[in-house]
Amino acid sequence: NLCLLFFTICQCDIPEDVLNTYCWIHSTYTVVDAFMKKQGQEVPFPGVDNSQRSGALTIRHTKYYQWVAFTLFFQAILFYTPRWLWKSWEGGKIHALMMDLDIGICSEIEKKQKKKLLLDYLWDNLRYHNWWAYRYYICELLSLINVIGQMFLMNRFFDGEFMTFGLDVIAHMEADQEDRMDPMIYIFPRMTKCTFYKYGVSGEVERHDAICILPLNVVNEKIYIFLWFWFIILTILTTLTIFYRIIIIFSPRMRVYLLRLRFRYCIWLFQVNWERPSLICT
Repeated sequence: NLCLLFFTICQCDIPEDVLNTYCWIHSTYTVVDAFMKKQGQEVPFPGVDNSQRSGALTIRHTKYYQWVAFTLFFQAILFYTPRWLWKSWEGGKIHALMMDLDIGICSEIEKKQKKKLLLDYLWDNLRYHNWWAYRYYICELLSLINVIGQMFLMNRFFDGEFMTFGLDVIAHMEADQEDRMDPMIYIFPRMTKCTFYKYGVSGEVERHDAICILPLNVVNEKIYIFLWFWFIILTILTTLTIFYRIIIIFSPRMRVYLLRLRFRYCIWLFQVNWERPSLICT
């Protein structure tokens, strides 16, 4: 029964045959004022209240519920796009230039020959491969635009609640238990309401307030709290990478300084691993 409930997309009360389909298509809603009421005393569950008795209410519709799987798939495609674009532009050229130098099974003589060929090629084609670097920088910039754009996309998807979602969860954990409202329950309610109208026996329109269970929101809240922190980490790291690229592009002195640091590091690493003279700094 538990597995059946978990994998049921939307389960509502009577009339089951029509009501479940109607609530799934037209989405359900919660009462915002009911989130601050005591569960079990004033309301049966946070966000669920008698909308007819309470008068003027602020209703929040759960319009995203049907589209979570499609949205995650679309996000995955957007994240893969910069990589696909770079692979299409690069076309395996970097791997060809490496000539399997990163494979440890090559003999020392073969490695020296390949290194000489690589150095000769790079020296003869100096400044002819700048366009490849620019394309790589474009892909990195697209990655930053993608992650920031997806933050705004998710914020729109959840009616302006995603931008501060992680911060709200942290604040909820530190707040007083009596006065706090769980942001995960607010954005991903387990129980919602659905209003269904039909003709009664007398021919008049009758209103049915159904209570619906949304079991997938138990998973959705964990997916999106992870995505929120992951997006923040990606934004910070990608921004630092972009600033690093800008510095090394527009500051020749910094390029020379970084190359010297890398060279010194390779020398130090070679001395530490003197028993492995075939070590290659990459």
